[in-house]
Amino acid sequence: MAQEVRGVIARSKQAPVELVTIVVPDPGPGEAVVKVQACGVCHTDLHYREGGINDEFPFLLGHEAAGIVEAVGPGVTEVEPGDFVVLNWRAVCGQCRACRRGRPWYCFNTHNAAQPMTLTDGTPLSPALGIGAFADKTLVAAGQCTKVDPEARAAAVGLLGCGVMAGIGAAINTGGVGRGDSVAVIGCGGVGDGAIAGSALAGAHTIIAVDMDPAKLELARGFGATHVVNARETDPVAAIQELTGGNGADVVIDAVGRPETWKQAFYARDLAGTVVLVGVPTPEMTIEMPLIDFFSRGGALKSSWYGDCLPSRDFPTLVELYRQGKLDLDAFVSEEIPLDGVEGAFEKMHTGGVLRSVVVF
Repeated sequence: MAQEVRGVIARSKQAPVELVTIVVPDPGPGEAVVKVQACGVCHTDLHYREGGINDEFPFLLGHEAAGIVEAVGPGVTEVEPGDFVVLNWRAVCGQCRACRRGRPWYCFNTHNAAQPMTLTDGTPLSPALGIGAFADKTLVAAGQCTKVDPEARAAAVGLLGCGVMAGIGAAINTGGVGRGDSVAVIGCGGVGDGAIAGSALAGAHTIIAVDMDPAKLELARGFGATHVVNARETDPVAAIQELTGGNGADVVIDAVGRPETWKQAFYARDLAGTVVLVGVPTPEMTIEMPLIDFFSRGGALKSSWYGDCLPSRDFPTLVELYRQGKLDLDAFVSEEIPLDGVEGAFEKMHTGGVLRSVVVF
């Protein structure tokens, strides 16, 4: 029987979000209903509200979430009611050409729940990243549920559902950071600090954090940065080169996603270094550079989509590291807020000082 629960929606472009009653149907084949325990407020949710993703309003926002499986539909075997799960937006299909080649983290046919959640008048909702977890309960594809240790704090491990995983994965999975490497991370928000934490986990000996906000740079030290560069005061390219013996970093991660920061990343890497773009640019952004500069350097230029993660592999591993005290996911949680505090959390994104506001149910 369908349930009516609270949910936060963006009804139209740039309009304040609304807390409304939504309808969650019973799970169909391959689907699960999850009772949400915590959901982080991510910049991607703000992008949805601002119309920066697409125009399929109204959106049911929220996607960095953890909770308890309440019910599953026919054919579901990977989870069962009572499981504690982190939700992910990469439910791999197992059949596409990437999956068949043993690269499911590149799955080209990830899927979401087939049934829509709706407003009480029947208007279908577009769930953010196929999740829509600013709600007491949400309907997802069962493959979007990843079982993890139920003793873990939901507000912390739910952040693996997007930003923190994107950052850690950008360093470890995409950038291939290894023992003894030098790494520079441009942009020290949640994704950037995730990349710093991932680099520290991988054994990088030099980790350079770059930002224009002194408070964010100080936070970056707590995640493992060995050096910080204030890009408002210092040329970051020159600073990174100076801190790496004049060579540039082995891996430079752009967690901002702007043409100017990508150029900084390109020129701040070693000759055979790697650039990883994990910050999300907007469609109108372009870049113009001398082609000879690409030809004259080796290495690799990569983009990182969701940290090239495989949730079934990466989430349990990272939660176990968290449980062992080796990965401080709690440090990413700046504040816990109620469901009606999402609009205020968006405002704090503009003023800074918050890594993640987390809605706790």
